[in-house]
Amino acid sequence: MNTEVSGRTLPETILTAIRNALAEDIGAGDVTTNSIVPPDAVMSGRIIAKQAGVVAGLDVAAATFRLLDRCVEFLPRVEEGGRVENRQMLADLTGPARALLTGERTALNFLGRMSGIATLTRQFVEAVAGTKAIILDTRKTAPGLRLVDKLAVQRGGGQNHRVGLYDMILIKDNHIDFAGSLAEAVSRARGAGNGLCEAPTRHVEVEARTLGDVRAALDLGVESVLLDNMSTEMMSEAFRLTNGCAKLEASGNVTLANVRKIAETGVDFISIGALTHSARVFDVSLDFTKA
Repeated sequence: MNTEVSGRTLPETILTAIRNALAEDIGAGDVTTNSIVPPDAVMSGRIIAKQAGVVAGLDVAAATFRLLDRCVEFLPRVEEGGRVENRQMLADLTGPARALLTGERTALNFLGRMSGIATLTRQFVEAVAGTKAIILDTRKTAPGLRLVDKLAVQRGGGQNHRVGLYDMILIKDNHIDFAGSLAEAVSRARGAGNGLCEAPTRHVEVEARTLGDVRAALDLGVESVLLDNMSTEMMSEAFRLTNGCAKLEASGNVTLANVRKIAETGVDFISIGALTHSARVFDVSLDFTKA
């Protein structure tokens, strides 16, 4: 199967997510389609945007159909991450009718979710334009769809934070409370014999709830400090204290109404869980005609 659309090739993890979604929907078979539509029937269709926004996931939609039948032809009419208007055509497709009808809902579910995430991400990115702040996602993704959601963030113009618990050390409040102090938590994370043989070389970020925590983190030489639910005044002071010695990430209760003010404090990153847990699904439809 050719999973490449417009020069993009999807990773196996995302293809697995698509297979799982298809299995969830189809089960033992699409009894309605298979009882009505002959095996050799052919159809054509057009995917249409039903609102304005940013499109993402056309390649995922294409792969959904092609996993059902290699003969499906899928031709995107817009660029990934591009702006589209209401009623704009997003893609043409032609192929075996059974594959198109059976894969329709799963393909549109992926496309609608990813475009909704990309649209919201773009709004945040544009809100901080002209500052140095970079918009990040979080791990607040749909279970099993982590890479799908994070791909949508990228296509909306944001960047990905850690993908999972394995790719960096992020010491949060519960870790600090368990260890007894920030210094002890950092020491344990960096220390030998903790089951993480690569821990000393991993990027270390610590969560700071107070300016005192920021000072302690700087004294420990950590690479990044997460400013948890701080006021913009506290963030500005943290920026002054840090003086370029560590990267600063703002997190907690970030909205389109306040993100610009947060960016103007001088932080390097702003992480926003809402990008993936609260984005509204982008409305798309698929109109078919018999070939």
